[in-house]
Amino acid sequence: MHNFTFTLFFLVLHIVIETALITCISMAIPSFFVSFTKILLGFCLLCTVHKDFVVAGFEEVRVEHDTNEPLTNSSITTAGTGEDGRSELCGTDLSFLGPPYGNMSTAKMVCSPIWNTFVLRYHQREDNVMTIILSAVYTTGWVGIGFSRNGMMLGSSAMVGWFNRKGHARIKQYYLQGAHVSQVIPDKGELPLNGIPPVVALHGAMIYLAFQAKFEHRLGRQPILLAFGTRYPTGFHHLTKHDDKTAVWFDFSQASVLNIDTSQRKNHGILGLMAWGLILPAGAMVPRYLKHKDPLWYYLHAVIQFLGFILGLASVLLGIQLYQSMNADIPAHRGIGIFVLVLSILQVMAFFLRPNKDSKYRRYWNWYHLYFGRMALFFGSLNIVLGIQFAGAGDDWKIGYGFLLAITLLVVIVLETFSYLRRRRDKSNLPSNFQMNTI
Repeated sequence: MHNFTFTLFFLVLHIVIETALITCISMAIPSFFVSFTKILLGFCLLCTVHKDFVVAGFEEVRVEHDTNEPLTNSSITTAGTGEDGRSELCGTDLSFLGPPYGNMSTAKMVCSPIWNTFVLRYHQREDNVMTIILSAVYTTGWVGIGFSRNGMMLGSSAMVGWFNRKGHARIKQYYLQGAHVSQVIPDKGELPLNGIPPVVALHGAMIYLAFQAKFEHRLGRQPILLAFGTRYPTGFHHLTKHDDKTAVWFDFSQASVLNIDTSQRKNHGILGLMAWGLILPAGAMVPRYLKHKDPLWYYLHAVIQFLGFILGLASVLLGIQLYQSMNADIPAHRGIGIFVLVLSILQVMAFFLRPNKDSKYRRYWNWYHLYFGRMALFFGSLNIVLGIQFAGAGDDWKIGYGFLLAITLLVVIVLETFSYLRRRRDKSNLPSNFQMNTI
């Protein structure tokens, strides 16, 4: 969050400096050089913004081991826990799990604390069958581990275990179709479980989930979802809302954890929402409702839209970073985002290519600027909805964007009313036509 705030500070600073420089230069040199200066400064701003946003996002925690030795429990030490901490977490005898999980030697299993009290043990055989044992401190509710394609909940599969109020053990696979609890479907999923039944057990203060899966290839760097809830599943094993969750990249070949900074996705959404849900629509209202305040409306429109373009561009850069680092491949959202960015760049170009009022091309420029702008706003709003849906952002984002749309609609209605009354008043104040008396 510190990096994000620091970047926004420099964004504002760049805008202020650019505006001041353009104002000073425009007083001394021809308009051609003013346009060239705007383009040059804009390019510098783009480079700086891209650099600031690319450096944020991920922090790797790697276990220390000799790469020439087999990766086993006895040859690793988890960073940050020390040898004593690792022994306490990973040295538990697993015989209470029963065969085949309890029969496996702890020396053959890789063990790594992964998040909070969660500890991941696993053993990957040559035939790509992996035994996975997840443990965590347990009181009530449920504990789960999910496998994702891109670090997001939508479309993932998870193994969840718990003990109900009667003390009966339950472990099931779930398909995470969406963010709402009704979209977490029990007894569904894409984890290739083999014929060995999964097991859930209590041992001391810890709950243990054990299962085997045969993958098509050996797992390497894999997005993992971890979550727990303190309330019991309800009805037909429907999960209650989680109390906490996280997403990490776990490298099964090296037992390293790459913490995913989920604030990147949130910042991407906030920037897009601010740009296409608030600032750019507000800037589009200025020419319609303040045209009588010439030339104030023009400068307001240009400044507001330029600010919205900068925030939208920053959102796109964060989206590119998410795509590259998390493989967050959402074709519809990404395609519309690129299309909207192209429309935005065309609108910025329109600022530099604006013909004079008496030019014969001015009519066509007006059409181009108006309809391309409306198209950009429409697809920008559509992409916000798609982003909220695909990211499984939850009801808070839906309510927030719905509230923003409602406020925008209310403002438009009020401004349309004032605009109508102003036109009516101006029309009534026009002098009547002079008529000569007939002789």
